[in-house]
Amino acid sequence: MAPPVPGELTFVAPRGAKKPPRHLADLTPAERKEAVAALGEKPFRAKQLSQHYFGRFSADPEQWTNIPAASRSRLAEELLPPLMSVVRHISCDEGATRKTLWRLHDGTMVESVLMRYPERVTMCISSQAGCGMNCPFCATGQAGLDRNLSTAEIVHQIIDGMRALRDGEVPGGPARLSNIVFMGMGEPLANYKRVVGAIRRLTDPEPDGVGLSQRGITVSTVGLVPAINRLADEGLKCRLAVSLHAPDDELRDTLVPVNTRWKVREVLDAAWAYADRSGRRISIEYALIRDINDQAWRGDLLGRLLKGRGAHVNLIPLNPTPGSKWTASRPEDERAFVEALEAHGVPTTVRDTRGQEIDGACGQLAASER
Repeated sequence: MAPPVPGELTFVAPRGAKKPPRHLADLTPAERKEAVAALGEKPFRAKQLSQHYFGRFSADPEQWTNIPAASRSRLAEELLPPLMSVVRHISCDEGATRKTLWRLHDGTMVESVLMRYPERVTMCISSQAGCGMNCPFCATGQAGLDRNLSTAEIVHQIIDGMRALRDGEVPGGPARLSNIVFMGMGEPLANYKRVVGAIRRLTDPEPDGVGLSQRGITVSTVGLVPAINRLADEGLKCRLAVSLHAPDDELRDTLVPVNTRWKVREVLDAAWAYADRSGRRISIEYALIRDINDQAWRGDLLGRLLKGRGAHVNLIPLNPTPGSKWTASRPEDERAFVEALEAHGVPTTVRDTRGQEIDGACGQLAASER
């Protein structure tokens, strides 16, 4: 295990919490061979198992016809145990958006969302059950942190989504996943080792992994500066998305409490360093909240901070949670904010607000189930 980064936030699982069972996706290719050999099987069985899981999306030993029947059940029990079960799927946009509520082995709930567009398919996945960042406008942040997800629990969300696309469960016919965003429940960089492990499994070539492109993966963070710096040393080509939500420290200290530890300038400096190392443009995520952070002068200040940096701003009309005082900006304020950014030459997109009718905001569905 890599040593903790100085200044990095550390979260401890609640006392008595059960660890997820060991799974093939938790292991590197070399570790899989060792695990298979420890079960008394030939090491090449590890490659066969990887082909079934990562290439064919199958954890059903009845389908493993190239493995002797006598070996299948033991290999399945030890290396492909059930990790999570679907509580329910909820769809909208004529089935093009499907949100899944998962129950993990210990009863914890997490969510993922599959979004099909004419030109691409994106999955938004969770990296933690709950979140410890405590952002007041976020349903997940207000629920608190239950625990980190294992590498395999993160990967399995994608494996299931890819199987559903292949098998035509999502309207529009069979399709291939094009983009993955770590923007579901949790702060990905607070579960650093397992998130990076998941990225490796998803992007390693078949049969060692799924064979997806690193360039199709986006990792979001509220700004854990030491972890951003550590990520820059990984040699990855993933995009980094910084959930900024305010350009000034005074407001961001309230909206994103970790800002009391690492200020806006420090977060952006770390992001620019990551951009230099990875060659990827930084995305700035900004939830527009009525009368809180949507003033045109804040748009102007944000534009000044980002001018000439090649960053792209994703403005997110806030998807309000029940009972919350936080709500989406008025259309005229949204337009003025966009104009203030564009005046500085900062490319800006107002994100498509999918999923409002299916508890689309991160954490809403899990909270309603609880």
